[in-house]
Amino acid sequence: MTKIIGLTGGIGSGKTTVAKIFQQLGVPVYFADEIGREILDTPEVRNKIAALFGNQILRNDAVDRTALAQIVFNDADKLRQLNSIVHPAVAAHFQQWVGQQTSGYVIKEAAILFESGSYKNCDEIITVSAPVETRIKRVIQRDNTTRENVLSRMANQWQDRDREKLSNYVILNSGSENLEAKVMEIHKKLNNT
Repeated sequence: MTKIIGLTGGIGSGKTTVAKIFQQLGVPVYFADEIGREILDTPEVRNKIAALFGNQILRNDAVDRTALAQIVFNDADKLRQLNSIVHPAVAAHFQQWVGQQTSGYVIKEAAILFESGSYKNCDEIITVSAPVETRIKRVIQRDNTTRENVLSRMANQWQDRDREKLSNYVILNSGSENLEAKVMEIHKKLNNT
């Protein structure tokens, strides 16, 4: 049976970079956040979102992610309602995907692995952590956004120390570490268990 390894970290921590290193090692990686964005525009999910937030959330028959983000990242209840639509759809898609894999383990990369509760379906968990200021700088550069916007998004995520307590492995990614070596060390352990 294929082991499910959760990979998480706060915004700007570098979890996607770590996931891509696993991918280069031949490990199948499921990018839950990416898939979640794609699932937003499936008719069933899109219609539920429009019913909840109103048709003004749609643009050219697709969910306007910017407008949706402005609503949900400033209202915890609205974010919870959105997640109650999207998370079950992503979970079903993930289970189907896992069933098609033949490797000893797969990586499920998700920013809100703990917040969504999907960590409970993982055999082991890897958290990527980085200093807050480093994360803020990375996201401002990557997304061409403001510090306030990044802090608002961070406020909806767990803090590194809380994720680390529930993780089997922690990768510090402040920028000076050799990520490839750390990933290879974990990869070897996961292949031997």
